[in-house]
Amino acid sequence: MARLSGKTALVTGAAAGIGRAVAERFAAEGARVIIADRDAKAAAEVALALGADVARAAVVDISNEDAVKAAFDSLEAEGWSPNVVVANAGVQLFGQDAKIADLDFAVWQRTVDINLTGTFLTLKYAVRAMLKQGGGSIILTGSPTALNGEGADFTEYSSTKAGMHGMARAVAGAYAKDNIRVNVVVPGYTETALVSAIINDPASRASIISRIPLGRAGAPKDVEGIMVFLASDDADFATGATFAVDGGMTTI
Repeated sequence: MARLSGKTALVTGAAAGIGRAVAERFAAEGARVIIADRDAKAAAEVALALGADVARAAVVDISNEDAVKAAFDSLEAEGWSPNVVVANAGVQLFGQDAKIADLDFAVWQRTVDINLTGTFLTLKYAVRAMLKQGGGSIILTGSPTALNGEGADFTEYSSTKAGMHGMARAVAGAYAKDNIRVNVVVPGYTETALVSAIINDPASRASIISRIPLGRAGAPKDVEGIMVFLASDDADFATGATFAVDGGMTTI
């Protein structure tokens, strides 16, 4: 069943990992998909694999307002203005993020620029696009580090993800009357290139998995279903909410 037929979805960070899995699933569910990423070559490859009638690539640095605005303006001019936006792009600087007393300001700033400012800019122009279309669905990729003690050694990452959660609630409340829904999906420990430092450290990996009640690491495919639901008309009454897909990690 094509649950997203008639939708046009923009997914940031869609050239790899969770973003790519979600974009590919959206396409399979009938949506046109914009593969938004800083990596032009990888974004183009994903779009090509999906087909020109289904997908197109958009090279975007989400931390740069001019770049984000230009991307949305171009999409509108070409008839690809999105009514579903997944704010998924982000960084987690393993080996640089640290407890607050040891955290370098430049590392803090880089994470804020991408995770928090980048999400702000993505949502700002997504809302503007959706106001012209009579509504839409915005989905943010959150993190357990914003909800529990998983982020004790990740000050910058935890702080930016918590800020994203708060931003989602504010935007949801502000634009509910305009039929714009905003929700957060919280994947648990999901094995992608973003967490290669953990994947390649057997002790760290085992420690994290031991805290997941379902007893395994997450995969990008585990996040696809809830994203499809929130993008679809089935979720018309869901806004301002947080949906954990973490194997039970935030329940303990």
